[in-house]
Amino acid sequence: MTPEELARTLALQNAVKHKGTANPKALVGGMIKEFPEFKKKMPALMDDILDKTVKEVNALGLEKQEEELRKERPDFDKVEKKEGLKELPDVKGKVVMRFEPSPSGPLHIGHAYTFSLNLEYAKKYDGKCILRIADTNPENISEDAYKLLPEDACWLSDCELDIAIQSERMELYYNYALKLIEEKHAYVCECEADEFKKSKDKGIACPCRNLSPDEHAKRWKKMHTSYEQGAAVVRFKTDIADKNPAMRDFPLLRINEEEHPKQGKKYRVWPLMNFSVAIDDMDMGVTHTLRGKDHADNAKKQAKIHNALKHNTPTAISVGRINFDGFPVSCSKTRPRIESGEFTGWDDPRIPFLPALRRRGYQPQALRNYAIEVGVTKNDKSVHIDEFFKHINALNKELIDATANRYFFIADPVEITVQDAPEQEIELNLHPDSKKGGRKFMTKNSFFIAGKDVEAIAKMKKVRLMENMTMKVAKNSYSFDQKEYDKANTNTIIHWLPVEHHTQLLVKVQLLMPDGSTQHGLGEQGISELDEGTVVQFERVGFCRFDRKEGDTYIFYFAHL
Repeated sequence: MTPEELARTLALQNAVKHKGTANPKALVGGMIKEFPEFKKKMPALMDDILDKTVKEVNALGLEKQEEELRKERPDFDKVEKKEGLKELPDVKGKVVMRFEPSPSGPLHIGHAYTFSLNLEYAKKYDGKCILRIADTNPENISEDAYKLLPEDACWLSDCELDIAIQSERMELYYNYALKLIEEKHAYVCECEADEFKKSKDKGIACPCRNLSPDEHAKRWKKMHTSYEQGAAVVRFKTDIADKNPAMRDFPLLRINEEEHPKQGKKYRVWPLMNFSVAIDDMDMGVTHTLRGKDHADNAKKQAKIHNALKHNTPTAISVGRINFDGFPVSCSKTRPRIESGEFTGWDDPRIPFLPALRRRGYQPQALRNYAIEVGVTKNDKSVHIDEFFKHINALNKELIDATANRYFFIADPVEITVQDAPEQEIELNLHPDSKKGGRKFMTKNSFFIAGKDVEAIAKMKKVRLMENMTMKVAKNSYSFDQKEYDKANTNTIIHWLPVEHHTQLLVKVQLLMPDGSTQHGLGEQGISELDEGTVVQFERVGFCRFDRKEGDTYIFYFAHL
């Protein structure tokens, strides 16, 4: 296979994957793998082969691309069906998934993986996904989570999404608790916790277990009025001699008199996780659940509750945990660092929480694509946070590269004079693929270049001002090179902004970096026309998101290269 033939096959695959539009940069890895010699001839690879091939392939349209790809790869349909998430078991009608975070803060990248799996399965089967905020423990709630969690969930989702708050469903839990008591599936236990554990470990029923339903109904009323905290608990009646001690008469509801952020002192009997989850899954028609291996016993407990209520239990699918090394991906560990002033908030660019990623310009589909690539696996895995971001950056670039306009931003600008430089009008493209111009500059012989570039080019002989001209360098002086005016094959290319005629139109820019530092500089006029939230690419700097304007300064957040 020739390089041109391989390029066409790769371009067709990439175009079909991205609904008709291939990206030449996405093909580089596959080309170099088969033809390593191109690693040293990158301009030839991009200009002579990939750019030309991708242009031809993109002009075909999706239907023609698929037709041609099938001719080259007869297994195309078979392979395509295997891509993405594997099929869910036991699908019998509309699929309903759910994700249930505790309200301790916003979603982080670990949450995003699991939640994205739920979202993608709901999307795959044209079903729906439920965000359920598990706030039935009044002692472990951060009030800002009620705002942060829905914001993150709606941003990450592009399918039908319902939002439920468990503390607003208390009467439902009470009705089912009483039903289980009256039907002898549950009872109110007054035994001290230590004494109950001793009996349970021996497989011996406690004295409360076999009292009449009327007695337990009376005790149930007392839990809401007169029992002290810790004096009584509702237990689910199981086989007291079950081989697994965790299954023996496990608790369903308990008394907690801590004031609740949303409900205040309205309720003092609160459901424990297994009971609230079981009732909600049943009431909301959840069909499939994704949960960690450590929840295997919980799945069994919830199934027992469903069985007692004569309801089918959701199909439980075990998912391994991703452990991120390099940063504690935890709300409880990060919140004190925010409160102490170490971080500016949940959207601080240094932390891996969704408000921060959103502010930096990451696209929700990049996180969902990561989840799809990792897939559903039972094995736990450890990923260093740097490796995670390398992966996410590549996925995000695939999504934004084709639409992000290009602009010049000069950090720490230094003014230089290029002797004998011609006066000219230069028009650059907003995007390499558009060829429509849109960026006009009037230049003479004075330019702003980045402070770091001044030192970097000091020992060089020739440097190219991007899309402009080549200049000769000699002892920190610069002069126009007439012989190479139109040549762009200089080893070093730097970006610039004109001083003459345009100074009043340049804008002040601040760029917040992922390490918490800030770069200050100048940007071209077109930046002033951007809408907040727009993602652009600063030439030779990276992809950045326009956050806001403060006074006469335009604030951007850096995403990645």
